[in-house]
Amino acid sequence: MTTVAAYAAPSAKAPLERTTIERRAVREFDVLIDIEFAGICHSDIHQAREGWGEAIFPMVPGHEIAGVVSEVGPGVTRFAVGDRVGVGCLVDSCRECDNCKAGLEQYCTGGSVGTYNAIGKDGEPTYGGYAQKIVVDENYVVRIPDGLALDVAAPLLCAGITTYSPLKHWNAGPGKKVAILGMGGLGHMGVKIANALGAEVTVLSQSLRKKDDGLKLGAAHYYATSDENTFKELAGTFDLILSTVSAPLNLDAYLSLLKTDGAFVNVGAPEEPVALNLFSVIGGRKTLAGSGIGGIQETQEMLDFCAEHGLGAEIELIAAQEINDAYERVLASDVRYRFVIDTSTI
Repeated sequence: MTTVAAYAAPSAKAPLERTTIERRAVREFDVLIDIEFAGICHSDIHQAREGWGEAIFPMVPGHEIAGVVSEVGPGVTRFAVGDRVGVGCLVDSCRECDNCKAGLEQYCTGGSVGTYNAIGKDGEPTYGGYAQKIVVDENYVVRIPDGLALDVAAPLLCAGITTYSPLKHWNAGPGKKVAILGMGGLGHMGVKIANALGAEVTVLSQSLRKKDDGLKLGAAHYYATSDENTFKELAGTFDLILSTVSAPLNLDAYLSLLKTDGAFVNVGAPEEPVALNLFSVIGGRKTLAGSGIGGIQETQEMLDFCAEHGLGAEIELIAAQEINDAYERVLASDVRYRFVIDTSTI
């Protein structure tokens, strides 16, 4: 066991504080990673404050992890000391179900293991990336290409793959009109990736406050959803709407913006239920769907794609002592567009 410094929430809704945690000794197929940067995801806040249900405390959040390998187990073949690597939302899965065999570990039917707020196969709680080091099985580690700086790569381990996976699955590309709903930590990466895939990108945001940013990042159009005329003007426009917001929406209104056979895909997860009139999907043979992160192979594919196209996250680098303030700023939509913790300050 190795004792490392970390930032943890001692209980639900309590401020995060500096503490120490134990990491397991490196086993045969394990990789020990010196964490250099960890992104702050809105889902960290949902879980630390039990917005999505009962959680495990103390909790060390963080599933956007970038660092350097400092030790490998004797059976490791994929990585060597000194490699630049990342860890996303999963650190294990059953490896035997059809989804795992198909590279869809995020939909593991045998029980995937989250990077934090989960119980590992050893019966111990998992602790995430707001820490100095982490030990992960090599099968759940990805390589960060040299073309990506580690600080802007860290958010790609969640925000990048969460948007890349549905954009690829629903065939965003040339000739397709794609709307990104929400211009935040997820949404700004959705804009970049959809544009790089060749789609015509529109941002749908509450206001026009971030319009200049959206256009700079690759959007061709930008509309305020607070303006009722937006829904009249854009009715029947889009092949795909990717919703990155975590607040309840008027789904009927947004479904009206889809073409026949269009899809509205949720990657944001509101804490409250939402209502839907089924005629909104029946009329027009529309699809209301969801998508959860991506598998390990697809996450590597995403990182390689982002490196090829020069797509890193837009970040604000902070010290660990600023985490609690950063949480409040995320809730106030006061970040452009992802906080990243410099873990050397822990």
